Amino acid sequence: MQKTLIASTFALLALTTSAMAEKVKFEYWYGLTGQLGDQVQATCDRFNASQDKYEISCVSQGDYATALQNTIAAFRAKKHPTIVQGVEVSAPDLMLSGQVYPAYKLMEDHGFDINWDSYFPGIANYYADSQGRLWSMPFNSSTAMMYWNVDAYKSIGRDEAPKTWEEYEQVLRELKEAGNACPAGYAPSSWVDLEQFSMVHGEPIATKNNGYDGLDAEIVFNTTLHAKHMKDIKRWIDEGLLLIKTRETGLSTRDAFAAGECAHYFGSIASHQAVTEQVGEGFLWDVAMLPVYEGTERKNSVVGGASLWTLSGKTDEQYRGAAEYFQFLAKPESAEFWSTVTGYIPVTDEGFDYLVKKGFYDERPYKGREKAIESLTYSPVTPLTRGIRLGNFVQIRAEWTSQMQAVLSGQKTPQEALDDAAKRSNTILRKFERTYNGKTLP
Repeated sequence: MQKTLIASTFALLALTTSAMAEKVKFEYWYGLTGQLGDQVQATCDRFNASQDKYEISCVSQGDYATALQNTIAAFRAKKHPTIVQGVEVSAPDLMLSGQVYPAYKLMEDHGFDINWDSYFPGIANYYADSQGRLWSMPFNSSTAMMYWNVDAYKSIGRDEAPKTWEEYEQVLRELKEAGNACPAGYAPSSWVDLEQFSMVHGEPIATKNNGYDGLDAEIVFNTTLHAKHMKDIKRWIDEGLLLIKTRETGLSTRDAFAAGECAHYFGSIASHQAVTEQVGEGFLWDVAMLPVYEGTERKNSVVGGASLWTLSGKTDEQYRGAAEYFQFLAKPESAEFWSTVTGYIPVTDEGFDYLVKKGFYDERPYKGREKAIESLTYSPVTPLTRGIRLGNFVQIRAEWTSQMQAVLSGQKTPQEALDDAAKRSNTILRKFERTYNGKTLP
């Protein structure tokens, strides 16, 4: 009898210990690969090592579009993740899907006190509803910058980056006259040429404050300063001031810059780490805010990259795990890690101030990245510089790019291409409006 009791006691203890050791598991699907994908995995490993109650399993889906497509497919089989990484312009699609557990509510429901006011407005407004509440957690955030070859500038007697497009054109001419074969590389980029350009100039991309005020918004980028800019770009190409650089023709614009072949590159601050590694000790270079046209009152730029969305249909324990992970990412120490191993920037002023006090931006290879924060916070956010809230905007980006390719191949003028892009984009918007007929953006 006593032996049986002892055996039963040990069995019960073993079961109890096993239950106590069992971690709550939940999945996170992301859309990055390569070095950046490795660092996403590192954030997951760091979270798992920081506590013993939850285990996050992070799985790359290849890219942002595939991550969302796979998530939609997985919903049908009820095998979707708890968290998915969504590109910034997917916000309206996710908000209206009916399958999102808003971040502000997730954190509130599980007793986490997040200082939402600490998030930079140029980042937060992309993911916030009409009441300013964040529906997703900003994560890998960036903005567009101009990379410039300091040594090339010295060769023409300059030591500062141009602040206006007019001055930029003059720099291109001086570089060409000095024998520089590629004053700047160029490849069409909706994110740089259209979206960030429009933001810093305070110009609309669509009516209804770029879609924030209704699903019946219409594209107007073919009637704004953007049209002049694309005409200028085509003229600069025709005059040999810009050279087309794509991976299909050899080097991308970034690679051509890093190789010292071209003196300028326009792209994400997230590329800062990659450019640092590619250039090495090859030449001096720096980053600067995007130029604006003379007579323009510069506005803030907006975020690029992605945020983390919590999906419906999971257990409360899994949601608490997701909230713990978000709380972990919100810590200044996490901002330091993420900024160190990638070119992405802190998403809160708390994280940024923490890095500034530690002297993070004082020396290379991180010196210069603080200019991205300057760009994002250059002015108070206006109804036109909150971001873009247009449904299926990834498709609109593709239409714009396709039309700009037609310009580069000589098939259309910039104005013809923009008119066609606007027409096709409005068709996309009307289809999105019909899909969510009767619904309004939160």
